[in-house]
Amino acid sequence: MLSNRNHDSWIAAAFTVAELTYHSAVRSVRNAHGNAIIGLLLNILQTVLLVAVFYAMFLFSGFGGQGIRGDFLLYLMTGVFLFMGHVKVLGAVVASEGPTSQMMKHAPMNTIIAIGAAALGELYIQLLSMIVVLFLYHAAWQPLVIHDALGAILMFLLAWFSGVALGMVFLAAKPWAPKTVAMLVQIYSRVNMFASGKMFVANSLPGIVLPYFDWNPLFHIIDQARGFSFLNYNPHYTNVVYPVAITFLCLLIGLMAEFYTRRRASLSWGAKV
Repeated sequence: MLSNRNHDSWIAAAFTVAELTYHSAVRSVRNAHGNAIIGLLLNILQTVLLVAVFYAMFLFSGFGGQGIRGDFLLYLMTGVFLFMGHVKVLGAVVASEGPTSQMMKHAPMNTIIAIGAAALGELYIQLLSMIVVLFLYHAAWQPLVIHDALGAILMFLLAWFSGVALGMVFLAAKPWAPKTVAMLVQIYSRVNMFASGKMFVANSLPGIVLPYFDWNPLFHIIDQARGFSFLNYNPHYTNVVYPVAITFLCLLIGLMAEFYTRRRASLSWGAKV
């Protein structure tokens, strides 16, 4: 017997999507480690080790703060935090569940919710790790002074969002060439270890070297973050408009490509990915 379907209002639908995204984000956080606290501690340890490695490298090389007068460890942390937030969320989005995943059989679950959950879960981990490290540094080492904390936080969120947008492009291409995309993600992450500019600032680079880094949106974001963090540093060769434009362009391409891929999903892809 036929019956009319009940259509939820847009408010109820929004709450349903928000609740599903929340539970999916919790699930994505716990995927890294069964114990959420241990997973967070491991991420904090990884961040601290990366800062310690760069600190030791600069200490023995004698390069110092590369033209920034201020807290040298804050100089290192601004680069490491944004680099980690960008690369980690890119990897999380690329590893999120695609259209052929078993989870997609449970309505109203869809790939956009899976992508959003992976991105929000990684944002939670990276933001909480950053807060814990900065608090410990402020309480145990020396008082932390940030010139424009709001601007620095916005640059961190921009680094995260640009990682989400670029990750969607890789995710849409992943079912068509999984091994190639995995290799490209690895190459991009390794290149950004140096090309992101977390070890130097744009103002200190010679003009002949600058074009090798100027293409990278993360390079602009990290340099602008240091402009917000330090009173005595004013970025001359980077801007915020370029990474924002590239981010929204990648987001548009990623959404269109993901829609195209989802419409042509095949169960045989699960064996290849």
